[in-house]
Amino acid sequence: MAEIKDPENTIIMTLKDGDVMIALLPDVAPKHSERMKELARAGAYDNVCFHRVIEGFMAQSGDVENGNMENNFNLRRAGTGGSDLPDLPAEFSKLPHDRGTLGAARSQNPNSANSQFFINFKDNHFLNGQYTVYGRVISGMEHVDKIMRGEPPANPDRMIKVVVAADVA
Repeated sequence: MAEIKDPENTIIMTLKDGDVMIALLPDVAPKHSERMKELARAGAYDNVCFHRVIEGFMAQSGDVENGNMENNFNLRRAGTGGSDLPDLPAEFSKLPHDRGTLGAARSQNPNSANSQFFINFKDNHFLNGQYTVYGRVISGMEHVDKIMRGEPPANPDRMIKVVVAADVA
């Protein structure tokens, strides 16, 4: 497990195979980093499925409106919603979409990111400058690699629990 240098900006995501530690990048994408912490602290990401998982590309999750597998779950609708918070403006940077980076999912509108995100399985540099990078997996990428594939997966995996490291006693 990686050393947590900044607990206030580190997310611990519990998956079926173990914990994934994500270092948020508030210096690069402050609004996106803050949104992830706000939703994690509200418990909004708990039990939310990975609704779009493409081999050799990425795993997408974070639809807190339609993706909660314990609350009015509808797999066909997962991926179509966000949170009840306003959409975020794009925070594009020079950071590349490398393996293990966290990108903000959005519609065609660059300023439409809300709660959904994806974790890159490999370097996906064709996304550079088009999607906000706001975090990086610092440990547990082997657990991300085991997420069930599909669009949507027949039996999707979920984020069991998502917390801010600073809040863990």
